[in-house]
Amino acid sequence: MIVRNCITLFCIIILNSFSIKAQDYAIGADLSFLKQSEDRGFSFKEDGQKKPGLEIFKDHGYNWIRLRLFHTPTELPNNLAYTIALAKEAKKNGFKFLLDYHYSDTWADPGKQFLPKAWEGKTHKQLIDSVFEYTKNTMIAFRDSLVYPDMVQIGNEVSNGMMWPDGKLPGNWNNFADLIQAGIKGVYASCGNNRCPKIMMHIDKGGNKAFTKNWFDKLNSYKIKYDVIGQSYYPWWHGTLLDLRDCLNFTAKEYKKDIILVEAAYNWKPREYVNKKAPFPESPEGQREFLEEVNRIVLAIPDNRGVGVFWWEPAVSRGARGFFDENGNVLPVIKVFDKFTRK
Repeated sequence: MIVRNCITLFCIIILNSFSIKAQDYAIGADLSFLKQSEDRGFSFKEDGQKKPGLEIFKDHGYNWIRLRLFHTPTELPNNLAYTIALAKEAKKNGFKFLLDYHYSDTWADPGKQFLPKAWEGKTHKQLIDSVFEYTKNTMIAFRDSLVYPDMVQIGNEVSNGMMWPDGKLPGNWNNFADLIQAGIKGVYASCGNNRCPKIMMHIDKGGNKAFTKNWFDKLNSYKIKYDVIGQSYYPWWHGTLLDLRDCLNFTAKEYKKDIILVEAAYNWKPREYVNKKAPFPESPEGQREFLEEVNRIVLAIPDNRGVGVFWWEPAVSRGARGFFDENGNVLPVIKVFDKFTRK
């Protein structure tokens, strides 16, 4: 009887641990342009019926939203007020919130990391202070608006550094580390009575084990504290699915950190593979198959370190990498997580 009770208790513990893990797995999307699309009159649809974009994602198991923040954008909508408004709608729909600081007025990625215009001409010390104050103050604004982020990226795809030229890599690692530390300290200074968000470090080398190792070895030499490793993976830039598996599995074992594939995408119509062979057809079914395979790789990362997948901008009003066709109808890729999340 005692043995039977112990076995039953053990099974309950195991089942509960799987349940908690399932709840924590991030099924996410960067939906930074969704509000703009709807404000401009674009209608998102499922089975021909108009629905709010966030509702479509929620109905198919999505539980995280990723939103980018630019300092003072002049052409893009993603300023503080816009981002808070979209975060409010997401929180109403039960989404958790990953905030992506670009520390720029425009796109920041491995090919460009422009300083905000307001920070041009500042010394390195002044830039450190600016990053800290800006991060702290914007985080407090999210907190006071009741949309405090659950996770924060300090910079976007910072493989080659950020806030060039001051923090450009590989030549300025000391400066870059100072800027990263300032951003993290700014997040922590905003917490108040709230649980502090998890901190993500995000690079764009999902299929490059050697680069990932060199980069995180160097970052870790500065004793910077962070919680999650974020990677981008677009196969036409970042290698095969085997490259992705090799890199992510190595990263989990080497650094003992949770890993999120925080940017991934594939086309539902011909774009990247017009003149070369594609790993999947650039078609609605090929796009769905790509996400299924990528998710399978993340789920299989050793030690349960694979904790989520985010699609990059599935809700643009028109675009080959999105989840919606020219008429606004959602594509088959939206159903990938149904089998994981529906009871």
